[in-house]
Amino acid sequence: MSQKVLITAKVNPWLLETLTAKGFEPVYQPAITTEEVMALLPEITGLIVTTRLKVDKAMLDSGHRLKWIGRLGSGMELIDVAYAESKGITCVSSPDGNCDAVGEQALGMLLCLRNNILKSNLELRKGIWEREGNRGWELNGKTVGIIGFGHTGQAFTKKLQGFDVKILANDKYKSGFDTDVVKQASLEEIYAQADVVSLHLPLTKETHHLANTQFFNAFAKPVYFLNTSRGKVVDTTALVAALDAGKLAGAGLDVFENEKMATFTPAEKTQFDYLLRLPNVVLTPHIAGYSHEASIKMPQYVLEKLGILPNSRI
Repeated sequence: MSQKVLITAKVNPWLLETLTAKGFEPVYQPAITTEEVMALLPEITGLIVTTRLKVDKAMLDSGHRLKWIGRLGSGMELIDVAYAESKGITCVSSPDGNCDAVGEQALGMLLCLRNNILKSNLELRKGIWEREGNRGWELNGKTVGIIGFGHTGQAFTKKLQGFDVKILANDKYKSGFDTDVVKQASLEEIYAQADVVSLHLPLTKETHHLANTQFFNAFAKPVYFLNTSRGKVVDTTALVAALDAGKLAGAGLDVFENEKMATFTPAEKTQFDYLLRLPNVVLTPHIAGYSHEASIKMPQYVLEKLGILPNSRI
């Protein structure tokens, strides 16, 4: 009898085809609700998730046959991993599957900001030909601070090579990663030297609102601030205030505290609309890790880690 795998998000057809070829029965429900998951889980062997659903104790208790959970992307904050593993359920993620996409997005946003690409393009659409006000700033000789040196932080480092920048990286839980390209640094060193700072952190109790008023005020000069990690790592109110006060030279944000626009509070809508109007801010709808290539690499790496596919990278 085939083993059923519940897929709770939109995925590349490659995943469905591969699971079928390996003897599994994909149950493809990309718009499924939590209640519907709970009803189906008793007959499910594997669960594929992204960031849309929370896999808590109640859900895990309904998965009597559940053997594994595959997270497409990085960050396991929505899965109670400890409880799942206590029940013998293997949990894997695939940050290595979309880290290149995130690194490219971060670099693209940075170049867009420093070269006024979005600003001047929007002006041209209104018939405004403005050169002097859109002079760019080169990256050459600047210092880039990377906070969080996991898969995406390292990928961003690789994408920056060739721009002749100094790279300072901070990771509270890693050490000894100095190379000719990147220097391990304290937050204080990044505050003192950075021209650009990019966050590559998971969302935890420790990192929630790490980028707050104190954080933005700590920089010695206005920096370009990038966040392609998790929206709640940034205190949006503090970010807006820092932009208003000139503490930030600009901001590129791919993630937000609330990513469901239909549920915005009046305050959230006001802040979002304000950020959209600023000429030195670039916003994108959580697409950094969403490339066409990543849509295959993420499930591929999940299946490799689960032993369903051989490891093609060995």
